[in-house]
Amino acid sequence: MLNPIFSIFRLTMSMFLKVSILVFLPFAAFAKEGKSENWQLSFQEPATDLMSDIISFHSYILMPIITGISLLVLGLLLYIMFRFNSKRNVVASTTTHNTTIEILWTVIPVILLIIIAIPSFRLLYVSETIPKADLTIKAIGNQWYWTYEYPDYEDIAFDANMLLENELSDPKLRLLETDTQIVVPVNKVVKLQITSADVLHAWTIPAFGVKMDAVPGRLNETWFKANKEGIYYGQCSELCGAKHAFMPINVKVVSESEFDDWLVFAKEEYASSGIDYSSETFEIAKN
Repeated sequence: MLNPIFSIFRLTMSMFLKVSILVFLPFAAFAKEGKSENWQLSFQEPATDLMSDIISFHSYILMPIITGISLLVLGLLLYIMFRFNSKRNVVASTTTHNTTIEILWTVIPVILLIIIAIPSFRLLYVSETIPKADLTIKAIGNQWYWTYEYPDYEDIAFDANMLLENELSDPKLRLLETDTQIVVPVNKVVKLQITSADVLHAWTIPAFGVKMDAVPGRLNETWFKANKEGIYYGQCSELCGAKHAFMPINVKVVSESEFDDWLVFAKEEYASSGIDYSSETFEIAKN
């Protein structure tokens, strides 16, 4: 007898918590641009039009539907507990089905799924259709750091390793800062080619609405167009080994003139040293 009562109580409390979160959501901490915050309950500030659409889809379609279903189920549970308890119904009802209710609980979910499907298919299409790119970057996942290449600009390539806690400057963003940053111009389409040198990784920037797996032997492609300057942080989102939590992603979005200045620096700093790999010296060193 206790098991059904406990189950109903547990479901009721679950619904109550969901409603409470919605009620107190306006007073909760929201993420600032580019990074998460303690006690965060919402998304980060969007830095791309795609992420803005994702947030709108969540806030104006998914949340009202979820809230409505939660309140409906909570109301039904409370109604059943008080209307059909054993004190008020000494003789149990022998009702086995109700045609109207069965039709409603079949048709209404189908309608809700259609309402959800139409905008979600649009978002999937936009995220998977890469427009003409202004810049291409190749990201290679390694255990446990990222390697980046700029194939449009000669042979710029560099590794991005996480900074240790004693290497951080203020503000100290533990597990997020890297020794080098991806630099991209604002309001430009960046095509991102993603692969892996060893195991599965995932390149993720929440503020961009981008998450793509890095698969060994396969080249995946995605894109983003940042419409705000700033520094945006992400982390590998695929369990990849013991140091999975220590390979952050750091993207710096700058003006076009700043990007041009960075290119001048990068061609000197990150370009190859001009080693002749066919030389006898290199063969001896390699062996």
